[in-house]
Amino acid sequence: MTTTQSISLFGEREKGESVRTQNMTAAVAIANIVKSSLGPVGLDKMLVDEVGDVTVTNDGATILKLLEVEHPAAKVLCELAQLQDEEVGDGTTSVVIIAAELLRAADELIKQKIHPTTIINGYKLACKESVKFIQDNLSVSATELGKNCLVNVAQTSMSSKIIGSDKDFFSNIVVQCCELVRFTNTRGE
Repeated sequence: MTTTQSISLFGEREKGESVRTQNMTAAVAIANIVKSSLGPVGLDKMLVDEVGDVTVTNDGATILKLLEVEHPAAKVLCELAQLQDEEVGDGTTSVVIIAAELLRAADELIKQKIHPTTIINGYKLACKESVKFIQDNLSVSATELGKNCLVNVAQTSMSSKIIGSDKDFFSNIVVQCCELVRFTNTRGE
């Protein structure tokens, strides 16, 4: 059920199911643009701007930064990627793909007449349960792993665009620092 109203600048205001579908479609379109560039075997994208400058990259943040996005929902995903890049420095493509998939799944649930508030509460509950599951079943004490494994974990974490070439040097420093500040609680943990 879509309704339109006139607004003062000779435009039209749309609301309802069609707007929600348009927003979801825009978000999925942005995710599809960067999806093929994900991972170690991700494909490069060649982007040409209005002046003719060519950029070849498989970095999601760079791709999204160079896109001229006008749709409001798609802009939100681009801003999400930019924020992820500023705060963490990596994971922009993953964040966009996950956000778009959550929106797509929510759109399907809304089409089944499930209220958006219920969907949001479900996502919040799923997040809490996921964190609990990871803490209970996938967490391992660093002392059980040994230094060699910790160095490998640090190298994997630093194999991104920021430190990639010097990961051996920095991963050993990180492990040494962690061992220096490690403390034991009253239970010996």
